Amino acid sequence: MAPIPMDGGGGWRAVFLDFDGVILESADIKTKAFTELYKPYGPDVLAAAIAHHRANGGISRRQKIRHCHATFLGQVLNAAELDRLAGQFSHLVEDAVVATDWVAGAEALVTSLQGRMPVFVVSGTPEVELRRIIARRGMSHLFTEVRGSPPEKPPIIRALLSRHGLSADAAVFVGDSMTDHDAALATGLAFVGRVPDGEPSPFPEGTRVVPDLTRLMF
Repeated sequence: MAPIPMDGGGGWRAVFLDFDGVILESADIKTKAFTELYKPYGPDVLAAAIAHHRANGGISRRQKIRHCHATFLGQVLNAAELDRLAGQFSHLVEDAVVATDWVAGAEALVTSLQGRMPVFVVSGTPEVELRRIIARRGMSHLFTEVRGSPPEKPPIIRALLSRHGLSADAAVFVGDSMTDHDAALATGLAFVGRVPDGEPSPFPEGTRVVPDLTRLMF
């Protein structure tokens, strides 16, 4: 697979990155946390919850938990119950994410862009937790802004473009889920999908994909 040039002919002048599975190899950590939340309800509910989680990468955990409880358990969570479950999820994942590996090429890529163009993190992870993880890893200086949920990704992207005086057609979003793909489509950004070697692509045919970030060239 040929490298994907990200300046010159492409004309891109800003980079938007998802977090789990794009910057850090943390996507499986989130899957394991959903497993811990839903395995007490039996294998059928667990399988349905994990399938929903995997099919909706990039959506906030609160939305996923609310949906899973309502759809698979018939339970409408009140605010306190949702807060408790989201807090349990955060407890399960934060230290593991702090300790996990970079996606190959990610550290070199974002380091190489310092002073050259803005680099934004746009994630479904709760923003306070996301910023805390990035600070604990000593990564905060690498990013122009770090944004998490809420809100969803399209309004975050639009706000960042406006605040930084950027044109959508001069920016690219690198993501690993259809949520990322659809956010890029909705906001006019170019899109590159990260699909690890050996895994099926969730993206429409013709989508540019890379196995890791070593393929991205500026």
